[in-house]
Amino acid sequence: MKIKPLTDRVVVKSVEIEETTASGIILAASAQEKPQIAEVVAVGPGGVVDGKEVEMYVKVGDKVITGKYSGTEVKLDNEEYTIVRQSDILAIVE
Repeated sequence: MKIKPLTDRVVVKSVEIEETTASGIILAASAQEKPQIAEVVAVGPGGVVDGKEVEMYVKVGDKVITGKYSGTEVKLDNEEYTIVRQSDILAIVE
């Protein structure tokens, strides 16, 4: 299956990062906070949202920082994705 976002929506997938404490203990993913860095996997076409024209600034493959509790989490083909509005993306990581 494939996710195709509508209007100003963006589908992102969290980037798994291994986190190590100062004493060298590697934290399991379940012990960490929700990662805020994600990779864009699909982008909506933009268009008119709430009466305003929305231009899409992100593209597939971009690494972005999203709001900590933003978006809707979905699971598709055993993969977890988050669907966010472009306005919930805080920055593009270069």
